[in-house]
Amino acid sequence: MGSLSAAAGEWQSVEQIAEDVRTGKVTAVELVERALGVIDSKKEYGAIIATTAERARERAASIDAMVKNGQPVGRLAGVPYIAKDNYLMFGAETTAASNMLRGFVAPYQATVIERLEAEGAVCVAKANLDAFAHGASTENSDFMITLNPHDKTRVAGGSSGGSAASVVLGMVPFALGSETGGSIRLPASFTGCVGYKPTYGLTSRHGVVAMASSTDTLAPLTKTVDDLALVFDVMAGCDPLDGTTIERDPDGYANATTSLNGKKVGVIKEYMTEGVAPGVKQAIQAAIDKMKAAGADVQEVSLPSLSLALAVYYIIVPAEVSSNLSRHDGQRYQFSYQGAKDLDESYMKSRGIGFGKEAKRRIMIGTHVLSSGYYDAYYRQAQTVRTKIINEFDDVFTDFDFLVGPVAPTTAFKVGENADDPLKMYLADIMTVAANLVGVPAISVPVGVDENDLPVGLQIMAAQRADRALLGVAKHIEELLR
Repeated sequence: MGSLSAAAGEWQSVEQIAEDVRTGKVTAVELVERALGVIDSKKEYGAIIATTAERARERAASIDAMVKNGQPVGRLAGVPYIAKDNYLMFGAETTAASNMLRGFVAPYQATVIERLEAEGAVCVAKANLDAFAHGASTENSDFMITLNPHDKTRVAGGSSGGSAASVVLGMVPFALGSETGGSIRLPASFTGCVGYKPTYGLTSRHGVVAMASSTDTLAPLTKTVDDLALVFDVMAGCDPLDGTTIERDPDGYANATTSLNGKKVGVIKEYMTEGVAPGVKQAIQAAIDKMKAAGADVQEVSLPSLSLALAVYYIIVPAEVSSNLSRHDGQRYQFSYQGAKDLDESYMKSRGIGFGKEAKRRIMIGTHVLSSGYYDAYYRQAQTVRTKIINEFDDVFTDFDFLVGPVAPTTAFKVGENADDPLKMYLADIMTVAANLVGVPAISVPVGVDENDLPVGLQIMAAQRADRALLGVAKHIEELLR
């Protein structure tokens, strides 16, 4: 029947699935059962923290009843999806993969969840992540490690590793991630799906567990750019509950097409150095060659301060993390150590037990750089350099339409390979953090594999608010590589 006739593990396009539900070719209940069946059969990958099966079945039955009665059911009618477990929603706990939030039942839903549900999408599960989204591999989850769908000995990337793996494993047509410094693009590159980081402010952060409020963004992960653009179109736009949100493009984001012919594309010099693995560089260069053949004016471009972006990020972001995590004090909600003799011990034991190693590390770094005597030396200087990086990107985008390079210097690394070396783990973000600091949109599109058959993602960036053009050119590049 309709969408269920696709090959095992392969879903039809999001648009086609919704059309099949609206026309009665397939039921939303069948789609939910299919998704739950795949989730159950792929448990060993550690992609899912919990299902929302009961609520998903109820919502699907409601959508089917509306179809039968001839009522409108929305652009995403019956399409099953998975949300990263830092999105507040009904049907399961919201834990952000941290012991600190075990048992937390959300009293309301995130704005983007409400928007997706209003268009008929049905959430079937909550995806694993690095606890509080702190990490590049999901090895910092307090619950499990998500394994790479292409090689179980390797990581799926992070922090949205569960979301990326769930899409590639065929559990759902799309999943939701969050990104602060590469947490959507990196797992998309490592697992071989499409991952998007929009212009800062285009998606409401209301109802999503905060990491670093000046760089947090939300977007989907999908198998194709078309699917991503349609889902993002539903998610994007102003929200009175998030004062950082901005107006959406009047033309929207679905069905965007941008020809490469005559477009100026800058290959970022700092991202194509000797430190990039040969297999990655080869796949990226092959994609660049195809862009040239399609009529793009491709030139090398340098952003001199780019080498400082990672250091800036790991000062500013921990500072915001330490502030945002101060609310988890063991006194107001969720985990609280019950054997304390006094208030001081309650604070120390609650946070000491509830937070994992990486959360503690970031809280301590953040508190240090904001402390008296160090604020000017670290935090203020980092913000000054951040402004310099922003200015360099602004200058480059006056001459170029798009910037390209790898998402990461390597393909997916082995489980445990970087676990005991925080600096090595932080270096996984070296090519992604700049887009977050600057607030520009960036996408990861699969462009091939390395010598180990591990996926490689091409990173494409555009100027702030040029999201429609970026999604359009990403679709063009995706078509060139088919």
